[in-house]
Formats: sequence, structure tokens, C-alpha cells
Amino acid sequence: MTIVQTLRVDGADGLVGSEVPYIELGSSDLGPTVCLMAGVHGCEYSSMLGLRRFLAHVDESQLQGRILAVPIANLASFESRTPFVVPHDGLNLNRCFPGDPAGSFTERLAHQLFDTVIRPSDYLVDLHAGDQVEALEPFTLFDASDVEERSRAIAHAYGLPYSIRAERSASPVAGTSSAAAAEVTIPAITAEAGGRGLVDEISVELHLNGIRGVLASLGILPASLPAPLPPIELSRWVWLRSPSSGWWSPTVAAGDRVSADEIVGTVSSLLGREVVEIRAPESGVPLFVTTSPAVAADGLLLGLGIG
Repeated sequence: MTIVQTLRVDGADGLVGSEVPYIELGSSDLGPTVCLMAGVHGCEYSSMLGLRRFLAHVDESQLQGRILAVPIANLASFESRTPFVVPHDGLNLNRCFPGDPAGSFTERLAHQLFDTVIRPSDYLVDLHAGDQVEALEPFTLFDASDVEERSRAIAHAYGLPYSIRAERSASPVAGTSSAAAAEVTIPAITAEAGGRGLVDEISVELHLNGIRGVLASLGILPASLPAPLPPIELSRWVWLRSPSSGWWSPTVAAGDRVSADEIVGTVSSLLGREVVEIRAPESGVPLFVTTSPAVAADGLLLGLGIG
């Protein structure tokens, strides 16, 4: 039986609250509970549509377990078309998990999502894409933890070309949903496909098939596709940032192989007179590349996956 519920986040400091719908399918009496969440960043549309399409066509009578699905977790960003951050307070929701019930709006939202749909689950799949100014090579990420082998298994089942194991001490980010879940021994992955604020069918299908692959691997749904090829595993990644504000011109694309010290782009002054070459510190694969020329000092340029 499908149950539609609402997760309410009260505003802080006079801010308007928000209601986030989510769906419960199946029964935990029959098997494990999986949280499927998309829209943590409000302009990553291919991941949202992949989950929406799955929910529209899933045969609930075949479910041997329970699904808690949040098609658009960050409604405020979605409705305002705001990339990366929540408009209420300018915070990145995927840097705020497990949240704070007494914090700002975004911290409260992270807390509500974590306590309502993530903590009651046996597994978490958080669906993402490159945001409005990011080109991306599809990959999954899981965190080093006591449950990392189970996380690695669902990362492989998602079927994307690359997979990264992130060490907490070496990660360029903190407060992600998958890291917070792993911290409380819930196997979790972040799955990335699509980018630049576009809805492209290839990326939507990657997410749709990834969801089906994970659920089949856990015995929650029968397998509808052949088992995917194992991904290329990367041990970590490095985020390259701009030394100054200016005009960013990448010379590599997401998915290219680059060598140590290879030029991956340039940052020039706004008048074009001063040019700084940006070089890869190590050999690797750019998993995402900022596509907008506009860049601030210390602005993010690309994420280099290291094998």
C-alpha cells in the first residue's frame, strides 16, 4: 500500500516553513527498508526525474521490503531554481547532515530528513547530478566506515562507470547524507549522473536503472536488467580551486584521463591580460568540471578522481 506523507520543517527567525512530501511503499515485514532521496540540490533534475519515473512505474505487489522515497528533498531550492544552496540561509543542504533541530532552516531540514527517512532505513541511496554550472562523468561515492563493504556493493549495483571510496580525513567535503548515514552504520551511496541543469534521457535512465539494480541486489525487487559491469574504483579525489577571481577556461572535459602536471584549464583576469595555468596535481579523471567562465577567488573548478 502506498502512503504519501509530509515532512514539515518549521522556519527559524520568522522564516516561512516548508512541507516536503515523501512516499512509503511496501512493508519492512517483507525485507529491508531503503531510502531513495533526490533533489537535495534543487537544480539537479535528471536525478529527480529518475526517481519520479521509478515511482510512477514500480509494481508494489513485487516489493519484498519497504521504500521511503523523497522525490525532491530541497523544495525551496527547486522552486526558486537556486543551485547548490538553500535560499533561506545560503547553506548547502549536503554539508549539513545529520542536521540540528535548533539550527538554521537548512540544518533543521537536514535533521528532519535524517530522522524521518534516513535513520529508519537499512540503506540509503542519495541521487544527484551536476548542478547548473557543472558537467559531470557519472559516478557513485561511498564513505569509509564500518559498513563500507555493504556500501560498496550497492555502489557497484547502481552500475555507473566510476566509484569513489571517500576517507573522512581526505574528503574535500563534510556533512553529506551518505557520510552521516555511514556514521550510524547505515550503508549509503551518493549516485551522480547528469548535469548543467539539463534533463537528458541518458542520465535519467542511468538513475532509473541504478535504482532498479540496487533494489534487485538487495532482493527487494526482481532483477529486470543484466548485472552491470563493475565500476572503475577510485581511492579519493582532489578538488581544484581558482587562485583568483576571473574567467575560467577548462581545457579538459569530464571523463577525460589527465596526467600529473597536465594543464586542465586557465584562469585569466577580466581584461584577459593575466593568465594562470591550472595543472593537475596528480594523474586522474575529472569527474565534474565547472562550465561557467565566471569564477570567484577560491571558486571550485573541477573534481579530479584519483585511482
